[in-house]
Amino acid sequence: MPKKILIAVDGSPYSTNSLRYLGQLFHDLPDIDFHLLSVVPATSTGSAAKDWLTEEERLNTVNPATRKLMAAQKEYMQQALDTLKRIGIAEEQVHTSVTISQRSVAGDILHEARKGKYDALLIGRRGIGKLEEMIMGSVSATILEKCHDVPLWIIEGQVKSCKFLVPVDGTSHSLKAIDHLAYIIADNPSAEITLFYSKALLGSHPVIEPEDFYDVWGKEWCEEHLRREDSLFHAPKQILIDAGFPAERIFWLETFMGFDPSRQILRQAMIDDFGTIVMGRRGEEVSKGIFRGVSDRVLLMAEEVAVWIVG
Repeated sequence: MPKKILIAVDGSPYSTNSLRYLGQLFHDLPDIDFHLLSVVPATSTGSAAKDWLTEEERLNTVNPATRKLMAAQKEYMQQALDTLKRIGIAEEQVHTSVTISQRSVAGDILHEARKGKYDALLIGRRGIGKLEEMIMGSVSATILEKCHDVPLWIIEGQVKSCKFLVPVDGTSHSLKAIDHLAYIIADNPSAEITLFYSKALLGSHPVIEPEDFYDVWGKEWCEEHLRREDSLFHAPKQILIDAGFPAERIFWLETFMGFDPSRQILRQAMIDDFGTIVMGRRGEEVSKGIFRGVSDRVLLMAEEVAVWIVG
């Protein structure tokens, strides 16, 4: 079955950056479907938020400003379709919908992502200050906080590279991120993947126990690929190869520099022109302390790069 990507758009330049990112990675690849979703915030309460009303009935309950915004978003959707066609994505691969918010913008986007069983949810992040976003919140920050069951692709700025940087640390979260990347990108003819490990002072030093991975990858695979001395890099590479990604476009890099792994990841992405960082993260039940998780810190500091968060 085709892969399914949900893209939250709002007609802003950040949405346009998201469309260009999709075209860069997936042009002329037919086995992937895209759903562009625009959720218009409702300025009224009460019946407008009732699930049993039709879209037309909800539209009649909101004020003229909301109806005007609804019309503008529908017009943008046609422009978005034209943009994707120009960059090599066929019209039949793209579906669009514009809806009035029933819960909240973030809540409705998450509801659709889960209901539609999408393989990933893509959102473009607005360029507000990182501290402001952390304190005040935003649609992307809310989705990041609440969504642990659908992989998130967060686009920051204009991304111009098909090179992927994947931090690895020997955990199941890291391997699941690799597994997601392998499924999505296996047929891409231009992608390059670098597996990256930083022995930064605040980073963890992995001890891999194959038994911990039996439930996901099976005993035979784990014993073969996770008992090797180089399993930190070998196992992720094997997942990519098993999915059909060419071995000659898989690289690995280990560094001993720096104190903070999140800063080292971003530094490496900038130096070597990586367009996308792919990371696993721990479950929401895990306390992250005052410094938060590495993936959180990467997102707070990321600029001109896409960050995929899995888990």
